[in-house]
Parts: sequence; C-alpha cells; structure tokens
Amino acid sequence: MTEMRSVKIGGTNWQASNVALGIMRMGTLPVEKCAATLQAAHEAGINFIDSADIYGNDPKLGRGSSEIHFGQAFKRSDLSREDFFIQSKGGLYADGNQITRYDSSKDHLIAAVDGILQRMGVDYLDSFVIHRPDPLMDPDEIAAAFDELQASGKVRHFGVSNFNPAQIDLLQASLDQRLLVDQLQFGLKHTGMIDFGLHTNMTDDGATNRDGGLLEYCRLHKLTIQTWSPFQYGTFAGTFINNDQFPQLNAVLAKLAGKYQVSKNAIAVAWILRHPAHMQVLIGTMTPAHITDSAAGSDVQLTKQEWYDLYLAAGNKLP
Repeated sequence: MTEMRSVKIGGTNWQASNVALGIMRMGTLPVEKCAATLQAAHEAGINFIDSADIYGNDPKLGRGSSEIHFGQAFKRSDLSREDFFIQSKGGLYADGNQITRYDSSKDHLIAAVDGILQRMGVDYLDSFVIHRPDPLMDPDEIAAAFDELQASGKVRHFGVSNFNPAQIDLLQASLDQRLLVDQLQFGLKHTGMIDFGLHTNMTDDGATNRDGGLLEYCRLHKLTIQTWSPFQYGTFAGTFINNDQFPQLNAVLAKLAGKYQVSKNAIAVAWILRHPAHMQVLIGTMTPAHITDSAAGSDVQLTKQEWYDLYLAAGNKLP
C-alpha cells in the first residue's frame, strides 16, 4: 500500500487521504470489477470513499445501484471497514431518471441514511452530506435529523455540498455539530472561485461574484473543500485531458507530467492540491490504472510558477 499525503477534514484531527474515490460510476459495473477498483484505490493510498444515495441507476436495481455494487464488492474483497472512511450524500428525490425535488426534511434524511447503510452493508457513515441546498430547507428540522443520526451511531460527521456561505451560516446556526465539508466543482477548467478573487474591483466577467466569496469563506471557517469533477470542463461536458479543444493546457500538462514522471491527470490533481486551502480531490474513475495514475498527484509539489503556468494555459488571464 502506498502512503499518501493526508488532509485534516474540517480542520479537526480527522485525517484522510487528500485524494478520495467517488463511486458514482460504480452502479453499472460487474461486481468483480468494482472489487478491483476498491483494491486499487486502497493500494494507491486512498482511504476515503464518497457516494450519494442517487448514484447509479441500474435497470434492474434502480437508483442507488452504485452503493449496492459497492457493498457487494466490499464483501468480496480482502478489505475491512477500517480501511476506508465512507461518506455519502442525501437530500434529493428522484422519480426514475428524473430528480423532481430537493428534500431536506427530517424523515427524508433519516430514511436516506438507513437506505445508504443497507445498500453499502455498513453500520455507520463517517460523514453524511446534504447533496444540494433546498429552497424549502428548515434548519431546525435538519438539526433534529442530525441529532438523531448521531445519537444512534449511524453518522459521525456532517457536511454540505454546493452550498454558498449564507446557506452554510443559516444551517450551521441551528446545528450542534460543526459542518466539516462543502463539496464544490473545482479544477483547471472550473476556476470561478479563484477568478473572482483575482479580478476584485474590476468590471469584466471574471469579477462576477457568483458564490459569495466561497473559497475564502471555507478557509476562514475551516471547511474542507472536496472538489468534484476535477478533470471536467463545463459541468458534465467532458474531460479536458487529451482533448483537442485545449491544446495549450494539454501541452503544459504534458511538459510537467514529463518533469515529474507522472500522468497528466496527476498534474491536474497536483494543481488543486497546491492551493493552500488544503482541499481534498474526488476522482471518479473506476479503472484501476487510472486510479493509480491520478492518485500519484498527491505526491507532486508544483512550484508557484508551474501552478500559474497551468492556470494561464487553461485560458485564464491575470489582470
């Protein structure tokens, strides 16, 4: 097993690998391939699994099939519960292929955790995260759900996903537990949180405050940013790695990959981890070789100039 650099989740003493495995794509894979994926992650030094109750939509198993396959693969593997911190998300309601509402009611959240535990075949979650901000969110109702989940031993820690600072403050004011994470899209082709800070007091598009100073907020309040889709451009448009649409970026990635003797994916991971916010990168590949390649970015320490070279090659400009 490879040693990987760790991050303190939420500024606590809870330390986990700074690269984590997201299992969204596990729902349609054969179980034996899922087991190989988990084994590869463990051997690469990854000890953190991220899921959600809606991940996977197998024609026979329906929503949540990623967690079902995870549970079956976990039993087939030589791995133990202590090998991984396991996190999942809830708060979305799906009718078949369509998400029809966000639901942060107490009953829904408790039922979501019960379903997650059953599908994954575990007794508790290390962390449970509200998947999306719900306009109808009642913070006191969420607080009651969190209290019950923690008191029962089903969940140890809590967080949010895609929340802005005001939404976090609103929820945190009602909670006895401190929120430890906010999952946000971030990567070389999704740099809005950084662009806004660089374009302060300007009138161009980069100066648009789209999230309330979320990057600085998370640093000040010691929330760990867990970065999803780190290799994507747009939201789900596709990967920028080896994409002919982004020749300059791939040229710089290739140059640095050669210097550090790693893959382009590893350099893209290292770019995120070079930021002093101490983020955790969520990778979603199910291919063992790609897991190993991407995880190697944990050990690459880019120089400041290399970090900026990549930022500029991604199409950004310094004011």
